[in-house]
Amino acid sequence: MVASHQVVEEVTARVIARSHHQRRAYLERLAAAADEGPHRGTLSCTNLAHAFAASGADKPLIKGLQKPNIAIVSAYNDMLSAHQPLEHFPVLLKQAVRDAGGTAQFAGGVPAMCDGVTQGQSGMELSLFSRDVIAMATAVALSHNAFDGVFCLGVCDKIVPGLLIGALHFGHLPCIFVPAGPMTSGLSNPEKARVRALFAEGRIDRAALLEAESQSYHGPGTCTFYGTANSNQMLMEVMGLHLPGAAFINPNTPLRDAMTIAAGQRIINITAQTDQFTPVGRVIDERALVNGIVGLLATGGSTNHTIHLIAIARAAGITLTWQDFSDLSAVVPLLARIYPNGEADVNHFHAAGGMGLLVRELLAAGLLHDDVLTVAGQGMTAYAEEPVLADGGVAWREAPDISGDESVLRGVKQPFSKEGGLRVLEGNIGRAVIKVSAVDPAHRVVEAPARVFTDQLAVLEAFRAGELTGDFVCVVRGQGPKANGMPELHKLSPELGVLQARGQKVALITDGRMSGASGKVPAAIHISPEWADSGAIGRIRDGDLIRLDAENGVLSALVAEDEWQRRDPAMPESEPQYGMGRELFRQFRAVTTSAESGAVSWNP
Repeated sequence: MVASHQVVEEVTARVIARSHHQRRAYLERLAAAADEGPHRGTLSCTNLAHAFAASGADKPLIKGLQKPNIAIVSAYNDMLSAHQPLEHFPVLLKQAVRDAGGTAQFAGGVPAMCDGVTQGQSGMELSLFSRDVIAMATAVALSHNAFDGVFCLGVCDKIVPGLLIGALHFGHLPCIFVPAGPMTSGLSNPEKARVRALFAEGRIDRAALLEAESQSYHGPGTCTFYGTANSNQMLMEVMGLHLPGAAFINPNTPLRDAMTIAAGQRIINITAQTDQFTPVGRVIDERALVNGIVGLLATGGSTNHTIHLIAIARAAGITLTWQDFSDLSAVVPLLARIYPNGEADVNHFHAAGGMGLLVRELLAAGLLHDDVLTVAGQGMTAYAEEPVLADGGVAWREAPDISGDESVLRGVKQPFSKEGGLRVLEGNIGRAVIKVSAVDPAHRVVEAPARVFTDQLAVLEAFRAGELTGDFVCVVRGQGPKANGMPELHKLSPELGVLQARGQKVALITDGRMSGASGKVPAAIHISPEWADSGAIGRIRDGDLIRLDAENGVLSALVAEDEWQRRDPAMPESEPQYGMGRELFRQFRAVTTSAESGAVSWNP
């Protein structure tokens, strides 16, 4: 089965045509690398001896060059709840590969920072570019040229895109992503939001807030709301880089470990030494990327992927645009309600039928390409199944026919919305994206005076001082990738939400990011060009009437054209940024592309 929906086919054809030359060049490089055969064979005896010197009983197989040797690249650290379970994965993977007749070596670790820890802090200014650091660290791990495949172990925001970008620069190698899974459910999302609003209003103290947050984020695994981390896991599944059903199995459970072992066994079957060769550079093609966008839209996933998917595509010689997202959003129905687009968490989504049911529904509607290369080897049809424990290992069965909870997950005949809820806005301020799947239709059009700020702390100070009265559009500029690394501004969500709940018309526009938790307040984000690139957001003055119309795709300052053009949009000179390692990232800010081009610091 191929995707049969006309718009899906049209967008895919457009991406293929637009990317023809750079994709062909990428595939030629991939083929040239693959033609060299087992890559340890290109090493000198001295090189090779270094590569297996500490490998113990695995030495003969590595030395013999006949059996595949698999790299393990991991984002493990024990501060991040999502990555702490990865500690014991290498042992499981090595033994599984050994049992299947190959060898595996821990090739390298990559950094992994937590946006949940750095929200509103200076460290957040390193967050976006940590993705490119992770990509480079992945390349360093694979640069020893001693491997026939790679396991990528990572979960959260920039980590999965960074690992994949790095792996795509070694696109001749098969690659399986091995996730850790979400933590078990804690404090409900509505209650968490209620407590945050109470704290924003000064009605409870910090101790009460910390207690609620500790009940929400309480154990090993990914945060359970549907932000960028869990959107990552959905993407790896619909783009064919997970084993089917791997995304949302809780850590430290028998099924989670069995799935990790199954990944170790599977990769041996897809290396260049077999007739099922599945290099990652061919898995991630134009159709797989369109599948990723469709999955993102159908689940109401993170706005961060309007940046990351473009960067991932670029690494594979493919050009995606925001218009591709917007055109697909108009025809892809919203099938999931997961916080912040609903009240449920990802565990509820998984229990209701999860990824297997979602994929089957999208395939049946002709919205996904089935004829794609995946690590499971059976196109996307294999991902309409779910794993279960069987005979000491894993077996797959058909996903449920109907949702176990239609308040969380539905089929295409009764969607929550006929559209995916991600839209592109345009006007004299620039181009932006907005996620409206969690925004009530009554709040999707805001026309109000601007209040201009240059950082989110100033907004919070104005809120606490009682200065944010009446209807207004909160403009936070100087937050793009060139200016300060494009931090997320999610710390503003509770306060702006309080104002909206009081009856004020409120919206946010920014050249920064909002995060995977973009919620009930309309937010035009990723404005391009950004202020640091002489973007028109720099022309806005306090009191200017701003129109944000998410229904018709408009983002404009209602200022006379001659007056608008006379204003200087240039960002003022600022002092060099120091502290928290920000000075080390100055070169990234200097060369980055726009958010609309993936905010990448490297050339394809």
